[in-house]
Amino acid sequence: MKRTYRKADMPAADIRRLLEPGPIVLVSSRWQNRNNIMTMGWHCVLEFSPSLIGCMITADNHSFTMIDKSGECVINIPTADMIDTIIGIGNTSGRRINKFKKFNLTPGESNTISAPRIEECYAHFECRVADRKMLAKYNFFILEVLSAQAAVWPRFPRTVHYRGNGVFMESGRNIAMPEKFRPENL
Repeated sequence: MKRTYRKADMPAADIRRLLEPGPIVLVSSRWQNRNNIMTMGWHCVLEFSPSLIGCMITADNHSFTMIDKSGECVINIPTADMIDTIIGIGNTSGRRINKFKKFNLTPGESNTISAPRIEECYAHFECRVADRKMLAKYNFFILEVLSAQAAVWPRFPRTVHYRGNGVFMESGRNIAMPEKFRPENL
């Protein structure tokens, strides 16, 4: 049943709590023989072919420099059972610690780049920086997915989404309506 909602003004800086496009990801990188991992809640699909992902990483973040210098990274999709690891990685700096060791994660060999994937994650997207035009002004990376791997089961993993201010949401039930999907109208 449709309904209307009573609304109140909210700070523009808080809109991400309602717009976050996808699950939290763990971004792994390698530069000068050092590995790092960062937790990222803001990313979006920009194109299907070639597969492009956009993401903003604050320039002060250690991963920003590593990805900028190396030109590559792996977008890893963790599952909800990894919530403590997701938060722990987000609350520490790779400048001071080896996050793979601290969080007992396995760095796996990627197929196309030198940055390691995280074996405990559900999926891995090996990426190269495809466009740097928005880096200087917005810290916005445009990444091209060169290789992708995902677990064969479960088909729809339980993922974690960030709502801001330390509030997380676990992905819920699926609503399948293929009979209403009309790709020819796109």
